[in-house]
Amino acid sequence: MNTIEKTILVVEDEETLLRLLVDEFTTEGYRVLEAKNGVEGLAIALKEHPDLILLDIIMPRLDGIATLSKLREDEWGKTARILILTNLEGDAEKTIKAIENGVFEYFVKSRWTLESLKKRVKEKLQ
Repeated sequence: MNTIEKTILVVEDEETLLRLLVDEFTTEGYRVLEAKNGVEGLAIALKEHPDLILLDIIMPRLDGIATLSKLREDEWGKTARILILTNLEGDAEKTIKAIENGVFEYFVKSRWTLESLKKRVKEKLQ
């Protein structure tokens, strides 16, 4: 797979994690877009149509679940590939909302490694 043709949008308000993910996926050869909140993320996603979105749940201005719901209202957004990044563990309500919006994968920030995330992203983009 030639990753240079694939675009990833990282929507994350934690600056350190955002920088890490952007740098890491850029090094891997992806085109990486970034947003620091759900409003920015939604606008970029609808304009750029990235191949994959890494979406944080708890963010200012528009949280990840609201961003996800708004994305799913768009024709392109109905089938956008999204991986959720979250600090929320075991929050049944947010899990149900994400599943209702077609997201079946969560990466709980305290439990994933960068290598496992990179591997999963690569699998999703094949």
